[in-house]
Amino acid sequence: MQFNTITVISLGYIGLPTAAVFASRKIKVIGVDVNQNAIDTINRGEIHIVEPDLDMVVHAAVKEGYLKATATPEPADAFLIAVPTPFKNDNHEPDLAYIESASKAIAPVLKKGDLVILESTSPVGATEQMAAWLSEARPDLTFPQTHGEESDIRVAHCPERVLPGHVIRELVQNDRVIGGMTGKCSEAACALYKIFVEGECVVTNARTAEMCKLTENSFRDVNIAFANELSILCEEKGINVWELIALANRHPRVNILQPGPGVGGHCIAVDPWFIVSMNPGQAKIIRTARLVNDFKPDWVAEQIRLSSEQAGKQRGECDVALYGITFKPNIDDLRQSPALEIAKKVKKMGFRQVLIVEPNVSRLPSVLEGCELTKEVLVQADIHVMLVDHDQFKDMDKPEGIVVDTRGVW
Repeated sequence: MQFNTITVISLGYIGLPTAAVFASRKIKVIGVDVNQNAIDTINRGEIHIVEPDLDMVVHAAVKEGYLKATATPEPADAFLIAVPTPFKNDNHEPDLAYIESASKAIAPVLKKGDLVILESTSPVGATEQMAAWLSEARPDLTFPQTHGEESDIRVAHCPERVLPGHVIRELVQNDRVIGGMTGKCSEAACALYKIFVEGECVVTNARTAEMCKLTENSFRDVNIAFANELSILCEEKGINVWELIALANRHPRVNILQPGPGVGGHCIAVDPWFIVSMNPGQAKIIRTARLVNDFKPDWVAEQIRLSSEQAGKQRGECDVALYGITFKPNIDDLRQSPALEIAKKVKKMGFRQVLIVEPNVSRLPSVLEGCELTKEVLVQADIHVMLVDHDQFKDMDKPEGIVVDTRGVW
């Protein structure tokens, strides 16, 4: 199958790198986004997010004329939808509104033979729902749910599985799960991704592909919850949890992950709830792991509150330095960040000053108004709290004063 033009819907942390990698293979790529600042930035050959090596790839692709950004979808041979899938409410019910909006946006420019791929991490059945929205908008075309292999439009779900900070490399090298609604849909999707994917394209159906991504991140969430629960238990017993885990991991069949201040990001902190929402009565371990990890920021915040007593001062006399607010090291992404949640709680505790030591962001979010941002690693404070183990922090000496270390750096 020939792909002369590819359209990518949403130019965020996944969409922009994906668009750039396709464009680096000398294919015309149209990136679509609702953020005019992102559109203008990309069309200058620059990027609006932090991701190693992405700036060079985008700059070259724009300069050579293979990548452009716009607010309106244009005709293409393949359409990749990489929009967010947030929650509707506090019950963690998945919200498909962005997928629906993207489907309706591309529907007018679809033509016979086009391929539509949902990359957004989604609850099981979302790809079929997307195909239904497309069919409703374009009754003149046929879709897999009604015409099977003979459909005019091919539809598949192909979830990304990349690590922020290594997205360009992992997009190319990682295996890809291809979940077509029919065999021909999968075949078309494989042909598309093989333009740049060096890993294996493994074919399954759309529902299994959707569940596969949710399963991968739920597995990691459960394992992190075990480590986070251990850290709470060890604190109560005066045991160094990092020493304990290192000793336990000497067992040939034990591999405990490292604890932290919680779990963040757009995947691990979100995707398990999609499984829970589908089967609330059966997903008991997955739900419990989510509750453990969601509780950890509250526990850390309480340790910080109690640390002022160790300093022998009233909180209004204490300065607190919080090291890192992103959801993982060496990126600028604040989505679902437990460190950010902790910072919000600490801000309300009445400390004299809350200093945010964060080398990867240029300004603090509005929820931290009143806190001070610094990129300097060595700062003066009564209480030092390690929340995100950025590379800049790993070679630091343990600072003077009270230390709360959620990452085992000190």
